[in-house]
Amino acid sequence: MTGDDHRSESDESPDGSGDPPAVRIRGIYTTALTRSLLDAGQTVVQASAPIRERFDADFGDETHDVTVATTEDRQGVGVHGDPDAVDRVADELREVGRDTFAWVDPTPPGAVFEAEVTETLGSGAVCALGDAEGFLPYAESDDYLDAGDRVRVQVRESAPPWADHRAELGTDIRADAGLATLVRGGSGVTVDTRDDAAGRELAGMTEFLSTTVPDGWGLEWSHAATRADMDALDAALARAVDRADSLSDALGDAGDGDTPPADAAPTGALAAPTSGQWCWFGRESRFALDDARRAVTATMPGHHRTKAGSEAASAGVDLAEALCGDGLGGPSGDTGDADSTNDGDGDADSTDDGNDTANADETFPFAVVTRQFGPVEGDTVAITHGKPDGRAFSLGRGTVTEWDSDGTVAVERTLSGGGTYDALGTSRERGDTALTKFREGRWWYPTIYRGEDGDLKGTYVNVCTPVECFPAEIRYVDLHVDVIKHPDGTVERVDDDELDAAVAAGTVPDPVAEKARAVAASLERALSE
Repeated sequence: MTGDDHRSESDESPDGSGDPPAVRIRGIYTTALTRSLLDAGQTVVQASAPIRERFDADFGDETHDVTVATTEDRQGVGVHGDPDAVDRVADELREVGRDTFAWVDPTPPGAVFEAEVTETLGSGAVCALGDAEGFLPYAESDDYLDAGDRVRVQVRESAPPWADHRAELGTDIRADAGLATLVRGGSGVTVDTRDDAAGRELAGMTEFLSTTVPDGWGLEWSHAATRADMDALDAALARAVDRADSLSDALGDAGDGDTPPADAAPTGALAAPTSGQWCWFGRESRFALDDARRAVTATMPGHHRTKAGSEAASAGVDLAEALCGDGLGGPSGDTGDADSTNDGDGDADSTDDGNDTANADETFPFAVVTRQFGPVEGDTVAITHGKPDGRAFSLGRGTVTEWDSDGTVAVERTLSGGGTYDALGTSRERGDTALTKFREGRWWYPTIYRGEDGDLKGTYVNVCTPVECFPAEIRYVDLHVDVIKHPDGTVERVDDDELDAAVAAGTVPDPVAEKARAVAASLERALSE
């Protein structure tokens, strides 16, 4: 397998040269996504040593058009870089599995905003960026910040829509082009590397490039630049200069972090040299990524599902695969049918009960993984309720009261009072309990509400993407349509209109909506019997 082998005539780079965009990949999904993107005709660059060992491909060291990086919580990946390249790569990632969701990043790294301080916290200020928010550390600003102040900021590091933190901001203006970054108001050449000799050599070579650093800007080379040839360095610097020129044109004469005048434009984006998308991988998608990785190297069943759970679990996977090698299944030592872990589901037809755990769980060692890393009986977990628009919030924390090797994890919560239960209409009172029974891989889960005296207040069955029971939280994406059973036994299907609206808005793909409706229909029949 070589880079040229995976390049199609229709591929075209962001600069119109006819070559596919160059992609830099990092994180726990790297091997699988390298395989998938090479198969799709993309070019992967700046590959790590393990990736170079696993693939018979020509990985260049030139600057990248787009970066694909695993999110901090290992839930998915961020795709950031040249707008055209981002769109093309994100389109490929959407095809990983039907429970992959993708959303545009409103605050891509490098974007410059006219911001307003809305709140000051201990270490920095919360800033309104139009339709988004960001966090500006006090150390990043030379000015005293207070609520109502206006400040020009640039995104340093973005955050996925499901995260519980905001994009991180700065006030100096940077034109990032991968290998090369120009810093407005800076001077000289610096190299971000621990290899002092290579850094000095690169700094000295800079003056021999045909592209020159513009006046009023300093140049920072990345560590990866120490391995690049002169042509790649010159191309990276030229791209950085183009982006610096575009930023200067968009921002006018304002200096770094200058307080905008009173008649400044409304808060919002002033310049966005790059774009971004966030991809959320669901359980089916992780098993599909396992298959892609297994075609390259030894891969244990549930590799990505386990790694996504915690740092400790991720290290455990690495150890198991290092010790067992091809005995786990790989290109020369497949120990089972790869399709059995591809998505772990049956046909989504009118009889679909959403009980799609069978195939995947024949090989995924749920009992071993959860006994080692959790959750098991007695543990405390959060219920992370994802939404198709990218947001996620906790329904609260509860105690695991039941665990079974078949994937069952029951969580009980004690509720506060106030209001009524959604759709059920029964009153929510202090001391009520909610018993939620999850099963790994199911497209639904029931919650039974009872009063403090044990009286039934109703059952709410949520239809969602396949449930994942991670050590500290249960995760899924809610699919709007639900089925409820009132205390008197009446069964009702609700929120179909919300699912229809989500499909129309493009936040729920048609195959997922079809599955959700089939599951809801099956649940409605079962609860009515």
